[in-house]
Amino acid sequence: MNDIAENGAYVTASINGQEWRVAWYPPSDAPPGRPHGAEAVCVADGRIVVVSPDGQRWGLPAGRPEGQEQWVDTMRREVGEEACAEVTDCRLLGFSRGICVRGPEEGLVLVRSMWRAEVRLAPWDPRFEMAHRRLLPAEEVFQSVAVPDGLGPFYRRLFAEAALHDL
Repeated sequence: MNDIAENGAYVTASINGQEWRVAWYPPSDAPPGRPHGAEAVCVADGRIVVVSPDGQRWGLPAGRPEGQEQWVDTMRREVGEEACAEVTDCRLLGFSRGICVRGPEEGLVLVRSMWRAEVRLAPWDPRFEMAHRRLLPAEEVFQSVAVPDGLGPFYRRLFAEAALHDL
């Protein structure tokens, strides 16, 4: 199965015990919904940075905005906090728009910015929720990160937009 999410086409995913419909939107305009932060495919020396709270479930640096942060500011702060890395260059790849269709947050609409960030790694000094950091070759990232059930097409789109095949 190599399906990749199309613009605005929703996939159904199970996230934290709730059912969500999630779609990819191009970077031209953020779709309507509550800003829910940023997630970044971080590239350092030709490899991808992944982080984990427990050394078992790996993911990309991501998080919610603080105050009135702009999308890019949230991404830069989260990459610094979770990956101990400084963003030296970045490109907005698109947005995710998730609608909770079943669960305690039913009706909630969340929008997250999705980025490719070139980063400079600092010494590993975890101070927040992420306790582990690894660098992976691009071809190992998809099978190494914890992708919620149903979001495979979305993450394949994210990694395609990040041009990991060029590394």
